[in-house]
Amino acid sequence: MHTATVFIELGAIILTLGLLGRIGARYGLSPIPLYLLGGLAFGHGGLLPLSASEEFVATGAEIGVVLLLLMLGLEYTAADLVTNLKSQYPAGIVDFAFNALPGAAMALLLGWGPVAAVVLAGVTWISSSGVIAKVLGDLGRLGNRETPVILSILVLEDLAMAVYLPILTALLAGAGLLVGSVTLAVALATAGAVLFVALRYGRLISRFVSHDDPEKLLLVVLGLTLLVAGIAQQLQVSAAVGAFLVGIALSGEAAEGAHTLLSPLRDLFAAVFFVFFGLNTNPASIPPVLLPALALAVVTALTKIATGYWAARRAGIAVKARWRAGGALVARGEFSIVIAGLAVTAGIEPSLGPLATAYVLLLVVIGPLAARWTEPIAARLTRRGDTAAPAEPQPLAEEPGVHV
Repeated sequence: MHTATVFIELGAIILTLGLLGRIGARYGLSPIPLYLLGGLAFGHGGLLPLSASEEFVATGAEIGVVLLLLMLGLEYTAADLVTNLKSQYPAGIVDFAFNALPGAAMALLLGWGPVAAVVLAGVTWISSSGVIAKVLGDLGRLGNRETPVILSILVLEDLAMAVYLPILTALLAGAGLLVGSVTLAVALATAGAVLFVALRYGRLISRFVSHDDPEKLLLVVLGLTLLVAGIAQQLQVSAAVGAFLVGIALSGEAAEGAHTLLSPLRDLFAAVFFVFFGLNTNPASIPPVLLPALALAVVTALTKIATGYWAARRAGIAVKARWRAGGALVARGEFSIVIAGLAVTAGIEPSLGPLATAYVLLLVVIGPLAARWTEPIAARLTRRGDTAAPAEPQPLAEEPGVHV
């Protein structure tokens, strides 16, 4: 009977996810806020609480995080990351200062302590690569001059996750300074070793993994990813970082084949992850944190616009494209929820999960609007400012035969 109940609940969850995804696609919305709302509806305090399938959903959510980071790693080669790190690191520093610090300040103002401040800094710092890529495609901007600047910032954020997540994992585990330093050193050494091996021997690794039979390629890549993620988790480095590094190590045909085969699995388990986060958030806990979430959303939307504008200006791009670059970076999504989910699981601060949920719900909706309207609004305000400016005095015209 218990198995039947689990099947019924899982079937209801997955069917609802499919229907919500259709609704989002019909109206041009990201499905992430809809999945979060679905989780709120099925969770404790929701309209239809589910309990029998909770353990399976929790495991599926962890697999979803691993697959999200694996697929992210498959998007890049080690050479791409090294090149971006060398050329665009000033933009990464500005991005961190403008967008992580407001989150940390908000957590401290709310009295949540330094660990929660590190968590909320990550939530407000990292933009949603998935939402932004979709918006750029929908707006036909993939070939624009500002798009490489946007992608460079996203790449730097993704690379920074390989350093940030081990630090966060150590803090959430209550590790001391010595243990935390060792964890960070292990993470950095591992990331450096993987980048070196991927640069030198990436083709050999990909050739070893690659196979003409899709079934065997799927099993090898998925098995290798889960194995490395588990070892990384055991070393307190973070399973997500381990999966990301596996993705970086693969390239060429192996990466393309794995991307094609794993995309449906990624979509399924990532959706389960967002539902799981919603399941662990009581809807009644959101209204008390709605005002701080709204304030944080407004501030960090503006700071992301400033980040994109500054980075595009540094790249010598025209003013209109600078505003487009800034507006495109506003959306937060999957990685903000991943970071908040780690804190919720560790039980750091009860209000952190609801605030992160409200924050992501706001910015995943505002993000596409900002991408579309930031440049036209800035242009209109600029024209209005030019019109309001006092006219410069003109020299007196000389009448014929009269000299002034």
